[in-house]
Amino acid sequence: MMIVLKLLNTLIGIYMLLIFIRVLLTWFGSIDFGAPAEILRSITNPYIFWFRRFPVLQQGYIDLSPIAAMAVLSLVSQILNTAIREGRISIGIILAMALVSVWSAVSFIMGFCAVILGLSLIAYLTNQNIHTPFWSIVNSISQPLFYRTNRILFRTRIVKYRTGLIASIAVIVGLIICIGFLIKIAAYYLILLPV
Repeated sequence: MMIVLKLLNTLIGIYMLLIFIRVLLTWFGSIDFGAPAEILRSITNPYIFWFRRFPVLQQGYIDLSPIAAMAVLSLVSQILNTAIREGRISIGIILAMALVSVWSAVSFIMGFCAVILGLSLIAYLTNQNIHTPFWSIVNSISQPLFYRTNRILFRTRIVKYRTGLIASIAVIVGLIICIGFLIKIAAYYLILLPV
């Protein structure tokens, strides 16, 4: 049984590597990688496309479905590693790992949002030309984030752009720290479940 679990875990690791390579290749869209890229897409697309059904994973220029796909594979790999290492697995361990994996994906997205807002703050403070392609993309991502967080933080009160950016970044970073701490405590107690 352990040999089967180890083999399955190895296959999951290889598949995660293939997804990662596929994502890297999309960054070089203008380069034609030919048949190897087609084979890679035919292997990974069915699994990744399953996650693309969820609109929350696709926001404007950002496609988070490969991250979600890899997070699920990572969770399964962690469960298999625990079963191999401990010789047993419990519902509490599975729940703890699922909670930590979901939080890992959510905190990554929140951290990405904080970085984008931080880039907007840098552009604002240094008077960058936001009409370049890079700053246009940053601006198109940051503006919806900025308006949503400021609507939550300040309701109908009007604040300066700089103040709103700083407050948004501070709240996101604060949430990452506080929720991360609570997730660690919850995971600890879930692992202790006897079932």
